[in-house]
Amino acid sequence: MNTSTDTLNQAFAALADPTRRAIVARLASGEATVNELAAPFNMTQPSISKHLKVLERAGLISRGRAAQTRPCRLEAAPLKQVANWVELYRDIWEESFGKLDTFLQSTTPPPLPTALAPSIPTSVKGKKHVRKQ
Repeated sequence: MNTSTDTLNQAFAALADPTRRAIVARLASGEATVNELAAPFNMTQPSISKHLKVLERAGLISRGRAAQTRPCRLEAAPLKQVANWVELYRDIWEESFGKLDTFLQSTTPPPLPTALAPSIPTSVKGKKHVRKQ
């Protein structure tokens, strides 16, 4: 496999986990420390660190150094690769949705069975109602 395919595979594997996707979403708004990233999760710091290592190996995040902390930041290049790969299939999705839309517009819904149709009391049928203001 070539490097581009390896990077894409690692990115998809890393993003397959909902916790890691949530971390990526949080980092999209700016740098964060491990403690800040761990806060919304019911996990230990070592567990979060394992998730961060997976994201880092995939190239999706990097860690800096600021005094005693190591803030994490999102890396755009691997995400761009994922977006480019997904974009290749946009025409297929749009064509499928277009066909579905055309089909749905060309069909008329069947009448509701009497059991499901809303019942109107016979005393109300044919009478006009004036809404009070």
